[in-house]
Amino acid sequence: MIVVDAAKCSGCSRCEVACSFFHSGKVGRSGARIKIVKMEQIGIDYPVVCQHCVERYCLKCPEHAIEIGPLGQVIISPTLCTACGLCETLCPIGAIELFEDIPYVCDLCGGDPVCVKACTLDAIRYEPENSQTVSLKPFKSKSRHLSPEQKRVRFASAQSEPIREAWLSQRRA
Repeated sequence: MIVVDAAKCSGCSRCEVACSFFHSGKVGRSGARIKIVKMEQIGIDYPVVCQHCVERYCLKCPEHAIEIGPLGQVIISPTLCTACGLCETLCPIGAIELFEDIPYVCDLCGGDPVCVKACTLDAIRYEPENSQTVSLKPFKSKSRHLSPEQKRVRFASAQSEPIREAWLSQRRA
């Protein structure tokens, strides 16, 4: 899975650009499977990407268009997917988002994530041994009626809270 060190992220969006270009040949945030959440009010940028969670909420696809690959990655069948949006709705952190009737989610680029290679600050890294160790159950409640962007902000805020607290305690000292 892709592991984030938000303390190192500058919000440059190189990961988003690399991801979008690799998957579509185009540069644009909407085509990226990783999204930078910019929390200007607290000065933290946080990359949100599929956590390959233990719960695998996305597997509840009514068309059985989603399966888990050998690396633990989410694989969506374009021939079975009807763009119903249930996977987007069920993902509690907004890591799946429909764009032009196609659900976009991190597929780990076959085990060599381009977003990780594009990050010059080491804010994201690929750790295949960490697959399926993350639980997103705490984020599931009250996420059903949020947009993917709202879910990402909620997740990024919670994940970056320890960084913010450490920074504040250093300032107080």
